[in-house]
Amino acid sequence: MTLTAFSKIALLLGASALLLACSDAGTTAPSSDKAETPSKTPRPYKMISYDTVGQTDADHLWLEEVEGEKALDQVKAWNTRSLEGLKADARYQTFYADALEILQSKDKIPYVSYRNGEVHNFWQDDTHVRGIWRESTLDSYLSDAPIWETVLDIDKLAKDEGKNWVYKGNSCLPPANELCMVNLSDGGKDAVVRREFNTKTKSFVKDGFVTPESKGTIDWVDENTVVVGVDFGDGTMTDSGYPMVAKLWTRGTPLSAAVEIGRGEQADVGYWAGTFELEDGTREIMNARSKTFYTSRYDWVKRNTDGSLGETVSLPLPEKLNMYGAFKDQVLVQLNEDWRDFKTGDLISFDIHDFMKDGAIDEIALVFRPDEKSSLGSVGGTKSKLLVSISRDVKSAAYAFDWNGKKWTSEKLDFPANGTVSIGATNDKEDVAFVSSESFLTPDTLWTYNTKTEKRAKAKSLPDWFDASNMVSEQFFASSPDGTKVPYFVVRAKDTKMDGTNPTLLYGYGGFEISLNPSYSATRGKLWLENGGVYVLANIRGGGEYGPKWHQAGLKTNRQRIYDDFIAVAESLIAQKITSPKHLGIEGGSNGGLLTGVMTTQRPDLFNAAIIAVPLLDMQRFHMLLAGASWMGEYGNPEDAVEGKFLRQISPYHNLDANADYPEVFLITSTKDDRVHPGHARKFAKRMEDQGHDFFYYENIDGGHSAAANLKETANRLALQHVYLMQKLKDGK
Repeated sequence: MTLTAFSKIALLLGASALLLACSDAGTTAPSSDKAETPSKTPRPYKMISYDTVGQTDADHLWLEEVEGEKALDQVKAWNTRSLEGLKADARYQTFYADALEILQSKDKIPYVSYRNGEVHNFWQDDTHVRGIWRESTLDSYLSDAPIWETVLDIDKLAKDEGKNWVYKGNSCLPPANELCMVNLSDGGKDAVVRREFNTKTKSFVKDGFVTPESKGTIDWVDENTVVVGVDFGDGTMTDSGYPMVAKLWTRGTPLSAAVEIGRGEQADVGYWAGTFELEDGTREIMNARSKTFYTSRYDWVKRNTDGSLGETVSLPLPEKLNMYGAFKDQVLVQLNEDWRDFKTGDLISFDIHDFMKDGAIDEIALVFRPDEKSSLGSVGGTKSKLLVSISRDVKSAAYAFDWNGKKWTSEKLDFPANGTVSIGATNDKEDVAFVSSESFLTPDTLWTYNTKTEKRAKAKSLPDWFDASNMVSEQFFASSPDGTKVPYFVVRAKDTKMDGTNPTLLYGYGGFEISLNPSYSATRGKLWLENGGVYVLANIRGGGEYGPKWHQAGLKTNRQRIYDDFIAVAESLIAQKITSPKHLGIEGGSNGGLLTGVMTTQRPDLFNAAIIAVPLLDMQRFHMLLAGASWMGEYGNPEDAVEGKFLRQISPYHNLDANADYPEVFLITSTKDDRVHPGHARKFAKRMEDQGHDFFYYENIDGGHSAAANLKETANRLALQHVYLMQKLKDGK
């Protein structure tokens, strides 16, 4: 059974798109298993009033007008001033050329999905800047010179239609996978247009299913029917800007004639239209109502034998869970709260037929129970096995699970250790799975693994984009003020001198149960490590590195723990003389931009550079801007007396001080970001300007939440960031 329903990952403040890191060198470092001594007192930070310049929040509201003339004039002025200074640096062109070469390289791994003996890939390079959707046979793909056939050319489509199309994936109807819904974004926004496409004719279906631009979901019931949740007009979207209504839509009828099959409430995050497929190929409707970001209810909409709609029955599960699809009709659920005889973090399963029989779940099986050092990673099912990656102290391994009708069995698979192993493309109708492995200094390798024969083979691998032979990556543990051991990785040259002079970039995220794992970044290695930088990855609370409890420890009014963790890592780096405040920079994007914004106002003494990318910074109004209301489950409600007071205390925008000595930060955002409002970065910049603080600012007119709509824009942003880091952390400006 394949289950397609709402996943919170689709809404997350994007971390992966902004993992743009850097790093430097020296001699020996302390043993990686040595934890720092706990601090005896919490690190101080002060709360100040923003009336030091005689202003109120209302003075900056005009900057929330995304395409307002006055706002864009201000943005262009900041862009011009900042870009002139950064692009004048001789290193800019070198960084840009190196980044573009890597991004457009034909040596990249073409990651694929696999269905019906064919592999499908989305590819971008110098001649396909927007990209192409292409296909090949499995045998051809595994050869040294694959023969590809273009399915859809996004560059040509954008030119023909006069649109700034950005490809956002597709969903196809099995088993033929001939009819697909293609998602197209204008400029990189989360909101997309969904258009029906035929993979055999390689053309859009005449008079096929097409939705207006909207956030939401669409899924196949059969070749003539879909379930859809989009903006249907007044009263159909939640306060978070996501669909509140799901409908059943029949081919040949207008969207306005679609029949409502479920709805949530306006205060919900969203109500998501979806389907699931049983092992025998039967497809059923399963919608999901997300009351908050972390609570969901799944509704099975019955259909009668004549095709008419029947009653709706909700899955009798706790609301705090992650749904991982199914294997052999065993629905897989990770618990984010204790339930029955099971614990938070457990992966459990139940028979879907047991539920469909009478709406109850009588028998539940334990698939996997993590301990305090481990957590569940990626999950994917093939025809014969369930593949799962499991991490321990942020280093992962792959396991194969099987269901024998009564219980689950498992075995560890032989993939490279001490890095990250991820389950890639799987198909419940095939035995071929794709598994990838990587580490900070070892390029990505994509493997095929046949779950029936248990044969593993190397499919593709990245070239060595930088010389890692003289480099080392090590794991350390810092102690937060409450005694919690916080893991972090340091990537450096083997001969790094511990004299406090190494330019060091510390990256963090700390939210939404997103784990930051060891990963190979060609641009990070080429632009930063090879130029003498040290790179540090902090696995602070708020993420998922140690499961749901690690995330929940930093929710709402407990969020200062996340920032204390990050401070503890920074102080540990300084104590070991890996670096010093003059040479230490920080970076974060989205929720990580909030992190670096908070660090700027709480501990500016620790850093000399801060990249604050596509950030949340006004924590009094975030819930009023774009998708912000959906994140109150993470941050709290600004209008609640207790939560609002805490959010005011950490809000970077409200805690800027005219008398403080801040590093010259670099704010990055996108006009077309319809997830995190560009007003956050704009207002923060304006308050800094009003108070007399220097800063760099770059707002890309297109690009969505990744702040780049194409590879050239991505290369430009990377070059700008690395020039900034070099100027601040190496040159000492």
